[in-house]
Amino acid sequence: MKFLKASKMMLLSSVLSCAVIGSPAVMAASVEEARAAVQKNAGKKTQWDGPTSGPKAVKSKTIVVVAADMKNGGVLGVTNGVVEASKTIGWKVRVLDGGGSISGRSAAFGQAMALKPDGIVINGFDAIEQQAGLSSASKAGIPLVSWHASSVIGPDEKSGIFANISTDPIEVSKSAAQWAFADAGGKPGVVIFTDSTYQIAIDKADRMKEEIEALGGTVLEYVDTPIADTSSRMGPLTTSLLQKYGKKWTHSLAINDIYFDFMGPALAAAGIKGNGSPKAVAAGDGSRSAYQRIRSSQYQSITVSEPLNLQGWQLVDELNRAFNGSEWSGYKSPLHVVTKDNIDFDGGSDDLFDPGNGYRDVYKSIWK
Repeated sequence: MKFLKASKMMLLSSVLSCAVIGSPAVMAASVEEARAAVQKNAGKKTQWDGPTSGPKAVKSKTIVVVAADMKNGGVLGVTNGVVEASKTIGWKVRVLDGGGSISGRSAAFGQAMALKPDGIVINGFDAIEQQAGLSSASKAGIPLVSWHASSVIGPDEKSGIFANISTDPIEVSKSAAQWAFADAGGKPGVVIFTDSTYQIAIDKADRMKEEIEALGGTVLEYVDTPIADTSSRMGPLTTSLLQKYGKKWTHSLAINDIYFDFMGPALAAAGIKGNGSPKAVAAGDGSRSAYQRIRSSQYQSITVSEPLNLQGWQLVDELNRAFNGSEWSGYKSPLHVVTKDNIDFDGGSDDLFDPGNGYRDVYKSIWK
């Protein structure tokens, strides 16, 4: 009898706790907390928080950028940064496009090795995918740096990478999920888009799912569809999801802006306005097309942008540190929540997140 009474008391306590947690006051507080957290990442980035010292530039180097897919806005932005920084430091650079396929990236990596460069930049594909090539580069004594090659930020000894560059993918995903939660008034119904070809994409998508569910929102579906096939898949997939979920689908969360490059026509065909639901929320990378959609309220509400050009400069700096036998810089670049309200600062007028923190001058002074 005592056990039954205790069990009833525990059950009553649990019910009461759930009622309190789900109360309008608690829900409102959670929404405001999420909104405040997002706002911290939406402000201007005017202070440099990266390295201020390091080795002088090593002269007369030739490097190769092996790009996952130059149609991907993030990959393109980082490549542009590497090219710009290479001109400043006095190096030659060659860009090889993997074309969005594993076979294409394998061929590009093989071509890079044949060029016998001083250093290689792995741009936007998983290190595990091309581990054989990476191992060959390491054995040949060619330093490797990367962007989004793994979920590790900094040295990835397992893959032979001197430094993998990224904003914190967990914080990027968290900010995207928090924005959707707050925008939906605490009751989002989301579809998450990811690509299991990339470990970092899985990590980001899993974090968004965890955050939405922890806040009390609903994940309607977790969709694994290749980034390389978005142009052909996203139209029919969007139509199918609309038929399946209707108005329950309030927000789309994707690990990359490229998913939203091809959703608009299907949404428009369904009679959904550019600023209507489901609203598109990207946990990376801040492509030019994403900026244009956000500015014009055409089928994307926010992107959690990375400073792509800055990261290109950092990749060159990390390679210079590798050439000099120094340690990696330890720098984790800042993320930026881009909305229509703040889109015009920190490079937004040029359709990119380019922080006004003077990073170019800092790197130039380090390399002198």
